[in-house]
Amino acid sequence: MCNKKICNSKLQILEMLDKVKHIILVLSGKGGVGKSTVSTQTALALRENGLKVGLLDIDLCGPSVPYLLGLEQCEIYQCEDGWVPIYTDASKTLAVMSIGFLLKNRNDPIIWRGPKKTMMIKTFLNDVKWDDLDYLIIDTPPGTSDEHITVMECMRDVRCDGAIIVTTPQGVALDDVRKELTFCKKTGIRILGILENMSGFVCPSCSNCTNIFSSNGGAELAKLAGVPHLGTVPIDPRMGVLTGTTSSVLKEIPESNTATTFKNLIQKIVV
Repeated sequence: MCNKKICNSKLQILEMLDKVKHIILVLSGKGGVGKSTVSTQTALALRENGLKVGLLDIDLCGPSVPYLLGLEQCEIYQCEDGWVPIYTDASKTLAVMSIGFLLKNRNDPIIWRGPKKTMMIKTFLNDVKWDDLDYLIIDTPPGTSDEHITVMECMRDVRCDGAIIVTTPQGVALDDVRKELTFCKKTGIRILGILENMSGFVCPSCSNCTNIFSSNGGAELAKLAGVPHLGTVPIDPRMGVLTGTTSSVLKEIPESNTATTFKNLIQKIVV
């Protein structure tokens, strides 16, 4: 009976994601490194390149995607085929799903044990009606716990391109990211590369970049691990203007180092 249930669950996941051509995970062993910002800007950059994109936020305890995209007041509903994601505009080129849409208040905490978290992630993967997508970006929580194991198990039977690993330059972040790299290798998830976030501070007056933490930690870790280095993203105050909107850095700040990094990132991951 248990094997039959597992088989049916896999078939349901395959059915819901059957029209999704590519799936990319955004991971990090460390919290607060900017995974959600990287996830949203990657999704928006893919859309700017004429692709249909889905963004799934499974950071259950810290769902930031609705806030970052200005979608907190949106409500999701169900149709006969499952949950309908939030579309950011009439073109339906960017679809978003997050547990944040199920919370009455953004300050409400998720106080769940592992099994309930696992059930919710499987619900997101089983029951969201994504339809035709070129790319599905999955924003994950930090660490290597129950949520990650659930995602990895579900991804074994679908077309998962691999994972973007996000870090910051500090040694404490790099140490945690090493664990994430080991986790990916042990679970068979392909590593697309390492992206270093918060790599220096861009002065809004002179545009000079100052390394307030350190620099090149992501590049050195990528070299040590034998995986691609996907670039560096500095702290740029102009990025704050994009918070709460569905505007891409490629369109709004095209001359910035951040835009250049995401442009190069898209060129590396689009196949």
